[in-house]
Amino acid sequence: MNKKLIILLGWLLLWQLVSMWVGNDILMVGPVTTGAVLLQNIVTVSFWQTIGCSVLRIAAGFLAGVLVGLIMAALSARFSLLEEILSPILSLIKAIPVASFVVLFLIWWRSDVLSVVISFCVVLPNIWINTLEGFRSTDKRLLEMADVFDIRGLNRFFYIYRPALKPFLDSSIRISVGMSWKSGVAAEVIGTPLYSIGERLYMSKIYLDTAGVLAWTATTILLSVAFERLVLYGWERFCKWEPACMHVDLHANLQSSKTADARESALRIKNLSKSYGTHLVLDKISAQYEQGNTYYFRSPSGSGKTTYFRLIAGLEQPDSGSLQWDKNGDKNDARVSMVFQEDRLLEEYGAVKNVELVTGSRETARAHLLQLLAEEDMDRPCRELSGGMKRRVAIARAYAADSDLLLLDEPFTGLDDETRERVLAYMEARQHGRAVLIATHQDI
Repeated sequence: MNKKLIILLGWLLLWQLVSMWVGNDILMVGPVTTGAVLLQNIVTVSFWQTIGCSVLRIAAGFLAGVLVGLIMAALSARFSLLEEILSPILSLIKAIPVASFVVLFLIWWRSDVLSVVISFCVVLPNIWINTLEGFRSTDKRLLEMADVFDIRGLNRFFYIYRPALKPFLDSSIRISVGMSWKSGVAAEVIGTPLYSIGERLYMSKIYLDTAGVLAWTATTILLSVAFERLVLYGWERFCKWEPACMHVDLHANLQSSKTADARESALRIKNLSKSYGTHLVLDKISAQYEQGNTYYFRSPSGSGKTTYFRLIAGLEQPDSGSLQWDKNGDKNDARVSMVFQEDRLLEEYGAVKNVELVTGSRETARAHLLQLLAEEDMDRPCRELSGGMKRRVAIARAYAADSDLLLLDEPFTGLDDETRERVLAYMEARQHGRAVLIATHQDI
């Protein structure tokens, strides 16, 4: 027999023996009598009406608290002033005793919505605080990657923010479910709305029906556990759901650039300077990079190659100078894709999903990856891939993106000679008339 079941039966037996020893059903009622009362209640229509109404009220308060907490946290993460405005209010809500809330809302409002409001107020601060911490913990390097590849909206939420929020919301949701039931039923006991568990508990207390009190308490516990499991099941399913990436408009310029005059399109850099404090990294750099050409940077480490690429990608702003994309006589910003010094992959997701994020098409992503990665490795979470495999995924992501300019910062790190030759062949075949800037220490 299961060990936990044996322990549970032991406690129930001890409870029954104590009840028999006391010999007073008002002071101590046993599990047999309590179970009998519970069974009597279950077969009545009013029992299910009571449960249904209480569940609807508490669930409504819980879900409203979660939804509003998520929205407020997202806005607070975006606007720091809003966080400063909301913080004292939510701290006050968290600190005020539930009983005080109940009394105040009974003065201001009707008792039938009391448990909704109380559950909402209990859940809201907990969700807000943990969600805000989750947003703050999001990997800044992944956010930079998303900025370069223009990953926005739902794509950014599902595949960058959601993994960062999960560890914070796992515990806060679990705690919030229990708190919402405890506070919601307590509010019903005080407000005694019709068809509520709190009303039944109060009436059992009035008539000194200890068995009724325990039967309704057991019902509350069972409902709380069931609701918690249902919510956590839905949350886990939501976290595992991988919706198709939103469509990315693949412009026709890449195809037309194959036949266009490369010298009509170029990135022009003039007098570009960048320093950090008193350390001058780049000093009045001027250059021109034309479409269809590949440029290698082999200067020593610490010479500013990564900073230079970050300026071109728009991740940092220069102290002085300008970067201008001249395309067929028009002056526009270049669409940039990039291989960073780090892979900057979404480790929880497979190689295909990482590339799909920048293409909007799973088929296009697989077509690129098939040239660099074995079929059986494409859907494995990237955290399970070797360093060389991850590097190839990062290269495929950069080349699959619709861009005018490719920036490759040490792209051959972790690749053996055979794999590097394979990658070079892929890069040459997929250049499509784009300008390619490669920073590397290796001879090509």
